[in-house]
Amino acid sequence: MPDSGDVQTVKGANQGDSQVRVYAVAPRENADPDEIVDGFLEAMTSDDPGFATARKYLTKHAARTWKPEESITVLTTAPARDPADRNADPDNQGRAYPLSGRKIATVDARHAYQPNSPAAYLQSIHVVQQPGADGKGKEWRIDSLPPGLVLGEADFLRNYRSVNKYYFASGEDWVVADPVYIRQRQDPVTRMDPVTQTVKALLEGPTNWLKPAVDSRFPSGTELQKGVTTLTTDDQSTLKVPLNAKADRVGGEACRRMAAQLLFTLGDLTSVRVEQVELQGAKGQSLCRLGKGQKTEFAAVRNTDRQENPYFVDDHHRLKMLVVGDKEANASVEVPGPLGKGTTPLRSIAVDRGETRAAGVGENGRELFVSSITTEQETLPAVLTSKAVKPDDGLSAPSWDGRGDLWVADRDPAAPQLWMVPDGSGDPVKVRTPWLGDDARITSLRVSADGVRIALVVTRGERTTLQIGRIQRQTTGEEQVVSVLDLQPAAPRMESVTAVSWAGPSRLVVVGREAGGVQQIRYLQTDGSTSATSVLPGLNGVTSVAAPHGDSVPHDDSAPVVADSGDDGIVRLAPGTNWQPMVKDGTSPVYPG
Repeated sequence: MPDSGDVQTVKGANQGDSQVRVYAVAPRENADPDEIVDGFLEAMTSDDPGFATARKYLTKHAARTWKPEESITVLTTAPARDPADRNADPDNQGRAYPLSGRKIATVDARHAYQPNSPAAYLQSIHVVQQPGADGKGKEWRIDSLPPGLVLGEADFLRNYRSVNKYYFASGEDWVVADPVYIRQRQDPVTRMDPVTQTVKALLEGPTNWLKPAVDSRFPSGTELQKGVTTLTTDDQSTLKVPLNAKADRVGGEACRRMAAQLLFTLGDLTSVRVEQVELQGAKGQSLCRLGKGQKTEFAAVRNTDRQENPYFVDDHHRLKMLVVGDKEANASVEVPGPLGKGTTPLRSIAVDRGETRAAGVGENGRELFVSSITTEQETLPAVLTSKAVKPDDGLSAPSWDGRGDLWVADRDPAAPQLWMVPDGSGDPVKVRTPWLGDDARITSLRVSADGVRIALVVTRGERTTLQIGRIQRQTTGEEQVVSVLDLQPAAPRMESVTAVSWAGPSRLVVVGREAGGVQQIRYLQTDGSTSATSVLPGLNGVTSVAAPHGDSVPHDDSAPVVADSGDDGIVRLAPGTNWQPMVKDGTSPVYPG
């Protein structure tokens, strides 16, 4: 139970059943202005086709110009409607109703969720009298209103769901997840079912934040054929996607990559089982087909035939591997090489995605070592050295991306810096971080498997936040320029973040606390939205956490979330269970990456 914090009044719909549906009700005859405003706010939460009923609360001009598809403003609860402010309309031509709430996010026209720390939301709805439909008398109607939709979080999550679109990392042959929100059911504006909405969103291109780092293999201007509002699989679980003429001239390999983008994207939709995608041209001709088993060649993590096992640092500061396949027993296995032998005492570690090499920060926090974990070898010289005096001010735990590059932050207060070591053995590259100044330093980091995004725990003063940055690489002559740009909050409601780990293509597991709350562990999307399976069972004193990649072993849920819980050592959380002890004397658990 929370032991501090203020008591708060909670308004809005219940968050219980996502299958609950709201049916809009048209305004009754001679309804007073209060009813008009309340009825419209309720009608915005419905699935009414074209929001036709909601538009009945508006004047003719407002009904024509209101575009609910352009944006969504998400509040903590349903917007509060205050009594009319008569002073706002001194000529008594109408009435203005203030709307208030706490704004937590917006969703733009590209379906991208953009979070922000809860902030005051103040807008208004203005109503006037206009002639009734029969030409006799007058009816109150809304002539001015906030743009788009304004929804409480409960109504937003009831009507919308997160899906991942997939695009290719620039210049590479693997895909990157790009989360967006679509309607849970038929879209009121386009009349498209969720599958068609998802395909349409993919064809529209990446969100503005991710766009500089990815490419789409669909030619510019590619769209679904006109009039397509439903896409269903046939009896062979094949989804046929009819495209316009822009796709007709695409070659075979490019078409396969287009199909791969579709297969990855549709894989997130539990409502449809797609085993194969067939792209069709403007005249219905088949352009290409791609089966589910073939898409793995375009995955960021391709070792799909191996069980994921975590690694950790034992009480003798050696690298070891935990075997978690057996749900009852937890066996630790020695790892070859100097990091496993203890010749180089370790503080933190990271294992590359192929599980052939490991990187470790020495016990003093100043030196970064890399060595093989498949063969014995002598200890190699440090690839990077910090000048920090205190171990806690030295190098952070390192992290590997899917390209084989190694990332680490130097937390030295005198010279905070982010570094990238090409291939784990090249000359370290100073990463450009224009946002990293005297008042900020990186406490910890985790790079995504695709090498396009990086999760950063950033400390500014007394506040420690979780940020997602976009990695951009440029090669000028022989020089490689690497930057982390456009940081966006991934856990805006947490005032203190302790640890983070990737838990899939666009999901994170985060340890932190909200204002006035206790420490909690929860899943969050990389866009800062809350995952459907958000909060994990409570655990005290967590200092680090690690999760499996999630889709590297298809349909396998045996790889647990692991955490360092201080006095209890390393513990694990398997699906459907509570936390269980694994190793009493161990720290810094990590999965490959």
